[in-house]
Amino acid sequence: MVRRALFATFLMLPVAAADGVAPGFELTVYTDAVPNARQMAETESGTLFVGTRRAGRLYAVVPEAHGDPEVVTFASGLSMPSGVALIGSDLYVAALDRVLRYPDIERTFRDRPEPEVVTDALPDRTHHGWKYLSVGPDVQLYVPVGAPCNICEESDPRFASILRMDPKTGETTVYAHGVRNSVGMAWHPQSGRMWFTDNGRDWMGDDVPPEEVNVVTKAGAHYGYPYIHGLDIADPEFGDGHDPRDYVAPFFEIQAHSAALGIDFYTGEQFPREYANALFIAEHGSWNRSAKVGFRVSVLRFSDTGPEYSPFVDVWLEGQSDSGRPNDVLVSRDGTLLISDDKGGRIYRVTHPGD
Repeated sequence: MVRRALFATFLMLPVAAADGVAPGFELTVYTDAVPNARQMAETESGTLFVGTRRAGRLYAVVPEAHGDPEVVTFASGLSMPSGVALIGSDLYVAALDRVLRYPDIERTFRDRPEPEVVTDALPDRTHHGWKYLSVGPDVQLYVPVGAPCNICEESDPRFASILRMDPKTGETTVYAHGVRNSVGMAWHPQSGRMWFTDNGRDWMGDDVPPEEVNVVTKAGAHYGYPYIHGLDIADPEFGDGHDPRDYVAPFFEIQAHSAALGIDFYTGEQFPREYANALFIAEHGSWNRSAKVGFRVSVLRFSDTGPEYSPFVDVWLEGQSDSGRPNDVLVSRDGTLLISDDKGGRIYRVTHPGD
């Protein structure tokens, strides 16, 4: 295998406006009543279902014709119910070691429904234990299981992986190995391939290893953790004797410690044409870097010359003070972009009003 990131170094384009939002776009607060908002899923009618990590709650955000949306807490006391996804009318929730199903959720959420248990056999280690959910073109669930540590080897092959799960039985197989901590997956609208983010390990310095954007071209491939980080950085504890060429290289690398989490491809019609199939990335922000980075939403736009990486919404970090932490991005049914902020308890909306 030739180990080569297609575009391993990032290109910074000066597109962010003075107010921190890309020119021509507007940022508004859709609701500020969703404490610890994490992953989002939207129904055809525009109702949002939102998971949390620390809050242990699930929210329904119901649009109103006039005024602020209604926010309903329909479940509480759960363990890290951060991942949410819809298959038909059913809501699936990843809550640490369990995946739950809420049938016909739009009809029942006001009644605090009891969920069905799809599986309760996932690893239950809380370090990187919060999970994301994605529904593939095969209508299977995809569930990342983070490494239960900063850097380690585990005998259970489900750790540091992405699992493919049958939503009917809960049975799983490993779809991608060597994935330290992915909290973002999306399916390319043309190729149908999974793209996912992966957070690099800590305590190697301010600028290494990078955050990764990866592409799955073969099920069951290995993406390097804990042996190789980024393109070719050998881990100081586990990298000896491991050849970078034996592992899948990242498609793209982002500044270390940015904490690239939720991603989504732009498939709407409201944004300008140059954003068609662009990849939006929620950069949650650093926690142990000497100078903070991230705390923004960036975008990868694609052209014949390759991907162009730039800040898209950069309003939450002023100096070393952060007012919000974007966690997930979602292209809404109306073509706008939704952003969850688990620090501020808000969901933002980005629009392109046009001329």
